[in-house]
Amino acid sequence: MDHSGHHAHHASTPFPTDPTGLPEATPPTTLEPGDDGTVELAVAPVAKRLGDATVRMLAYNGSVPGPLLVVRQGSELTVDVTNQGDLETTVHWHGLRLDNSSDGVPYDTQAPIAIGGEHTYRLRFPDPGLYWYHPHLREDYTQELGLYGTILVRPADDGYWPPAQRDIVMTLDDLLLEDGRIAPFSPAETTHAAMGRFGNVYLVNGELAPAALTADAGEVVRFWLVDTANTRVFNVRIPGARLKLVGGDSGRVEHDEFVDEVLIAPSERAVVDVLFPAPGEYALEHHSPAGTQRLATMTVGGEPPTPERTARFETLRGAADLAAERAGLDPWLAAEPDEVLSLVAEMNLPAAHHDGPVTYTCPMHPEVTSAEPGHCPHCRMKLLPAATVAEAQHEHGDHDEHSEHAHHDDHAHDHGAPTTSGGIEWEDDMVEVNRMTTPATMRWRFVDPATGGEPDWRFTVGQRVKIRLVNELESDHPMHHPFHLHGAGRFLVLARDGATEPNLVWKDTVLIRTGQTVDILFDVTNPGRWMAHCHIAEHMESGMMFGFTVDA
Repeated sequence: MDHSGHHAHHASTPFPTDPTGLPEATPPTTLEPGDDGTVELAVAPVAKRLGDATVRMLAYNGSVPGPLLVVRQGSELTVDVTNQGDLETTVHWHGLRLDNSSDGVPYDTQAPIAIGGEHTYRLRFPDPGLYWYHPHLREDYTQELGLYGTILVRPADDGYWPPAQRDIVMTLDDLLLEDGRIAPFSPAETTHAAMGRFGNVYLVNGELAPAALTADAGEVVRFWLVDTANTRVFNVRIPGARLKLVGGDSGRVEHDEFVDEVLIAPSERAVVDVLFPAPGEYALEHHSPAGTQRLATMTVGGEPPTPERTARFETLRGAADLAAERAGLDPWLAAEPDEVLSLVAEMNLPAAHHDGPVTYTCPMHPEVTSAEPGHCPHCRMKLLPAATVAEAQHEHGDHDEHSEHAHHDDHAHDHGAPTTSGGIEWEDDMVEVNRMTTPATMRWRFVDPATGGEPDWRFTVGQRVKIRLVNELESDHPMHHPFHLHGAGRFLVLARDGATEPNLVWKDTVLIRTGQTVDILFDVTNPGRWMAHCHIAEHMESGMMFGFTVDA
């Protein structure tokens, strides 16, 4: 796999930022093309209103997010894409087990779509659930500016899901605004390579302050959630409502489960049924140790649910296919892994000029200092020369990247609260240093510990492979990673830190927390040359990806 192709835009001309004269972004549409239908997607810039600001964004068919595609399991779809955007592009159909030629990986499965060019994709939908689409060139820029959309695959079996009266498909995102504009991107290289670009405003279905969602107290509302952010992990809750987790990345869970909140990392999906016990106003919130932000408001009318509907909602169903998978897992749990991946960071920031002895510090914990190189005792990050950190703060510290946190928040980010907890970095703890990191100074890698080099995987259709993912603490910047496998198959999480996964679901992405070891069972179904990568966009652009081969 040619890694350079994913971040090789070396233009010297700045990306355009002026929205003047552009068409105004429109609300997303829903397209239901039917079996063997055709859909057209056009990439082009738009002017998008976000609060008091109007910004230049990129859109599919004039909307952010792009159209919701609703299809039936087992159907096929032709998608004709035209590109009038800022860069050459591709479209990746995230989570779909599809023909390799339509996977949307530049230089591997297709040539990039030139500006003014077009390309045709042929999709098939073997699995029910929520999927999404986005570019795979300078993803840090193009996806952040609005190029993403969703795909809802209805099951062939009408009884596949529990009963629900209303569907709400919801993209969760954030965006970094500075002085009324989207914070600039370098046309030559990815920035924010260390932690990814955290936003300071939150977008729900592309809106900063979405109109209140409505429902009746007697309804079961099914939320189809997807995290489309570059790096932010969302933890979603609705205080006062009853939440039931019924599905994940690729269909239903092994057994329905009542939950207080739902955690989703970039590119992961969750399917959550919600029952509101009484009329009133409910807040859909993102809750983390760093604070609580209101993402959207639910206005619930009507009468409280009847005892019969409440009883139906309280019923927890199981999935027979996943129960059968559970019955056969013991040998896999006991087996040694077929493949092992270590997730590591290599940081090489240039040292600032400084006379006299060098003092080292942690950008995330500035109270930690040392006369010798080493690692922070709190977060294990590589200590940097204090002069380098000071220079970054001087050069990049004019903008407070967290100063404009979403204007509709009930509880804004508490700057005294911990921003790293439970192996997740919830906010950017080193804004200036993060901003200055690029693929030249921050390299993210997948390493085969047996060889010390890049993984060299070769599988066969029909094979099942146990893969161990080790998020190394002894790394220059340990942090979480959402690991994504393209459409060669799908996987089950077997265990996390040796503890057997309690509720199976087919997945294409798994969050690996800092220092965590995750075992997965990869069910290989489709031949071709495929991709695996971290779904923090800036990490992928900084080398955290590799290709693998599946033989027929």
